[in-house]
Amino acid sequence: MTLIFGILVLITVGTIIYLINQQQPILKGSENQQLPAKKRNPLECTIFNLEIGDIIQHMGIDWVVEGKLTYKVGAYSWFEYLLQDKEKIAWLSVEEDDIVEVALLEPTNQLDISDIPPQELNFAGEVYKLEDSGTAKMNRTGLTMRRTAEKCQYFDYEGSGKRVLSIEIWDGDIEVSIGEKISPRSLTILPGDGKTVYRNYD
Repeated sequence: MTLIFGILVLITVGTIIYLINQQQPILKGSENQQLPAKKRNPLECTIFNLEIGDIIQHMGIDWVVEGKLTYKVGAYSWFEYLLQDKEKIAWLSVEEDDIVEVALLEPTNQLDISDIPPQELNFAGEVYKLEDSGTAKMNRTGLTMRRTAEKCQYFDYEGSGKRVLSIEIWDGDIEVSIGEKISPRSLTILPGDGKTVYRNYD
């Protein structure tokens, strides 16, 4: 009688354990799986929070964000994003001082600057006047070409219309960029996957 009772108890306990296990999902290999990266909402992507790999569409060109520089002067800061489309390079400058100002500039080696930049200069038939200058501290993310110093001297010029010209001195290395101010609304931002596309360029 005792033996039969013990067998019935074992059968009952086994049945209960079986039913509990049947109700729980089995995740095969779950210990080796990683949660997928959180997808960014395109509506939350702005010119102020661009990340490496994001796509910037402008005037029929799909630029890839390859790097980001943050310039700091005291409490004020602004950004420059390194954009690339195949072999073509550009800088997207974004700053907010009362109003948001965005400019798209491309590097040029057609202007010879061997000394402290002047108050006014001529380039490609255009007269540019110095609007702002100083020394900024730097933070960087991703690829930034030869802009690797901790500080840089900057000289910002404006020409007629929306034309702008930028001169930056990095440890004695002078870089000149030329372009124009653009409307932020002319840009379409597509979130990327956080990875550089042109990793071999620097």
